[in-house]
Amino acid sequence: MTSLYTFGIAMFAAIGTFLFGFDTGIATTTIAHQSWIDYMGHPSKGLTGAVVAVYIAGEAGGALLQTAVGDQLGRIRFMQLMCIIVTIGTTIQTASVNIGMFLAGRAIAGFAVGGMVSTVPIYLSEISAPHQRGLVGGISGCGISLGTAVSNWTGFGFSYLGYGASQWRGPLGIQIPWGVIMFIGLATFMPNSPRQLIRQGKTEQARHEFVRIRRDLSSHEVHEEFAFMRAQIEYEMEREIKTYREIWRLYRHRALVSIAVQTMTSLTGVNVIQYYQTILYKSLGIQSHTILALSAVYGTCAFVSNCITTRWLTDQWGRRKMILTGLTGIVFIEIYAAEMQRGFEDTNNRVGKGFAILGIYLFVVCYYGMLNSTTWLYGAEVLPIALRSKIMGLAAASHFIVNVAITEAGPSAFANIGPNYYYCFVGCSAFFLLMAYLYFPETRRKTLEEIAAAFGDKVVLVDETAVEVEHQKMEGKADDQRIERFGSTEAVRV
Repeated sequence: MTSLYTFGIAMFAAIGTFLFGFDTGIATTTIAHQSWIDYMGHPSKGLTGAVVAVYIAGEAGGALLQTAVGDQLGRIRFMQLMCIIVTIGTTIQTASVNIGMFLAGRAIAGFAVGGMVSTVPIYLSEISAPHQRGLVGGISGCGISLGTAVSNWTGFGFSYLGYGASQWRGPLGIQIPWGVIMFIGLATFMPNSPRQLIRQGKTEQARHEFVRIRRDLSSHEVHEEFAFMRAQIEYEMEREIKTYREIWRLYRHRALVSIAVQTMTSLTGVNVIQYYQTILYKSLGIQSHTILALSAVYGTCAFVSNCITTRWLTDQWGRRKMILTGLTGIVFIEIYAAEMQRGFEDTNNRVGKGFAILGIYLFVVCYYGMLNSTTWLYGAEVLPIALRSKIMGLAAASHFIVNVAITEAGPSAFANIGPNYYYCFVGCSAFFLLMAYLYFPETRRKTLEEIAAAFGDKVVLVDETAVEVEHQKMEGKADDQRIERFGSTEAVRV
């Protein structure tokens, strides 16, 4: 069983991804309010589109910042920095008096959540037990879907306030306290990543944090797992990676899988469908309040399906099966959605339009149920610790940059080629389905260090002597002399 302590830490860390989901989703209802349009001076379509574009561009910038300073600051300090920035960004959005100020707030908040959403899965993967890393690490994805659902229901509820700035300032203001709350938690009771501490040479602190986190293990199992973890990390530090050329030479497969799994999620079309579902509903003749209600139900389906599969499938079934199943489902669902919309959007057939809306809901259940948590976790856990910030930041940036392109193209694409836009995502999803089948190994129930074996990299075996030394250190019975290199270990290729 996962300790309540670790589960609680995961829930609290997911505030970071909740902010990502909420701030992403709230733009959909904000820019739809006539009160916002009038207050902002009737911005052009280009400026309205920039509300989404500058936010995603900010996300890419935050993810790239993680590649530069994530390791130097460490997981806790980097997330604290992002908490400060997101609080500034959400405050500016809420207090905006013109479109320029609003866009600045969107860009700043996007920068923060871009760094946050790529760090939280790394942090959770590094503090979780191998047999339940899917559950603990997957909570970061559930935070995204919860944020999406809450933002949709908030927008729907505030639409009943009547015309005025409170319609859109209220939902934006709800975001402000969460960055402060998370900062306080990070500064007080949230543990550091033991793996990151070992890399920084803080072995005693790492040992203390590991014992504190892994309350589900017996004494001997704690010592054994810590000894193996330390030996593998120290072995990898012997050939420290300094350039991306070395990354490509030594860890090409692992780096490409991490980047591909994030690019893949964008090219399923999830953000296009999420941002422009209101356009899709309007094309089916549905009216304003009903559209907001349908969007809220969309978010709820995302969250519920995400929670169910994170709890009962990610660890039990495995990441590889979930990715393959999710991509297969998306290919067929998007074909169905395209044909249903094509067949009924210009008719008065209410039953047919209901089946067209069903396609959108089938998509959200399949995507959030199978891919959302799985891909963010998988992209982090396949990487060795030396590359986890560097490559995960690049992977998240690729996710956001691709999103900018396909999201900006969304309104024009739906206007010019209509439901055929779905087929672009069908082709991309089919391509990544083949790539995943050929090149994505399973990581279920392996420690982060054992995953190296799935990619053909060297792992370190630890014998009982090294375990006993760690036991004595944890019990305070050994002096501070460091275990010689790997203790009594052997580096092997498996």
